[in-house]
Amino acid sequence: METKLNELFWEASIEEVKSGIIETEKEYICVVCEKIFEKGRIYEIDSNLYDAKKAAELHIAEAHESMLSYLLQMNSTFTGVSGVQGEIVKLISKGLSDKEIAASLGVAGSTIRNHRYKLREKEKQARLFLAMMDLLSESSSKKISTLEKETICDPHKSATALDDRYNITDKEKADTLKTYMDESGALKNFPVKAKKKIIVLEEITKSFSKGKMYSEKEVNRVLKRIYEDHVTIRRALIEYGFFDRKDDCSSYWVKE
Repeated sequence: METKLNELFWEASIEEVKSGIIETEKEYICVVCEKIFEKGRIYEIDSNLYDAKKAAELHIAEAHESMLSYLLQMNSTFTGVSGVQGEIVKLISKGLSDKEIAASLGVAGSTIRNHRYKLREKEKQARLFLAMMDLLSESSSKKISTLEKETICDPHKSATALDDRYNITDKEKADTLKTYMDESGALKNFPVKAKKKIIVLEEITKSFSKGKMYSEKEVNRVLKRIYEDHVTIRRALIEYGFFDRKDDCSSYWVKE
């Protein structure tokens, strides 16, 4: 595939996001964590044997609960759904009545009705917007993210915010990494500007494996090889949503 793994989520079609799986000629790929399931290979899961497609489907349910659940956990800036609306959608998906949802959230029944109305309006707007983008792509050879000589990059999907700091092009990424990191992957110095911090932190995150739990000692060991002030880098990875950790700091992991 020409699309890089970390761009899979943003380049996926609606149907691929709904299923959580992208199919290529040789494999099935999870759009959330990018885990690959090779076609023609048999996977053993809980002492049962499955083909690649079924194994990928089981992985979505086991690792991410469901795509609806995953999407509802994303930053509301990405989804356009507030925390309360997300809870309502989750409860509706479980088959609860409006009366039961209102009781569960401790709000009036009219509040649920109002949120249903707002969600319906968002649905209509989203449908029309996607139609406009499809028409635009059909009438132009360039994607909306393509500038004259650069391309606007998508932010990491676990970002804690979405503002001008994430308005980054592929050229800005390349130039920043060339300036701040050496050929061995070590950080020369930590940028002051947030936009450049994000670029550097994204690159540093590649030194860790997704789906793996790290102790603080293990995280420090990796970061010390990259930059002397590893504590600053570790905090920044959490601050910008590249990493998450338990409240007692006993475990760290790459956010997906």
